[in-house]
Amino acid sequence: MRLASPFLRVKAMNVETNQAGWTSAAVLIGRLIFAAVFIVGLSFKFMDIDGTAGYIASAGFPMSMLMLWFAVLLELALVACFLTGAYFSQAALLAAAYVLFLGFVFHGPSHWQENKMEFGLFVNHLSFIAGLLFAAAHGPGRVLAMQKRRVAR
Repeated sequence: MRLASPFLRVKAMNVETNQAGWTSAAVLIGRLIFAAVFIVGLSFKFMDIDGTAGYIASAGFPMSMLMLWFAVLLELALVACFLTGAYFSQAALLAAAYVLFLGFVFHGPSHWQENKMEFGLFVNHLSFIAGLLFAAAHGPGRVLAMQKRRVAR
């Protein structure tokens, strides 16, 4: 005997053709959030360049000012990719690796004994990485995203 319940029916959907308008908006908002997170990070770096270099040095890195400027350039490139959609998946993967590095260096297990809040900051990095990996897998969406053009031969 078969139950006829509208709650038990599962219908296969073709995601490519049946994508609701809200998904395009959600992807665009996600891209803007990724960009905003790195813009805020850049802002804090520029507000106290010497302090940020000192923080980098306190983690044991030599040439902290040079490392700071490499971080600034990387974050500017990530912001550009997130805002335009250009090289989006590659940028999201690079950002995930960068955030993982930052999480371990500045909030990793070696910091948890001194300050229990560091564990929460580390987990926040992992959550951000999950979003970046999901975004890398699904791409920049169709709205306000630079599209690759194929050149006919």
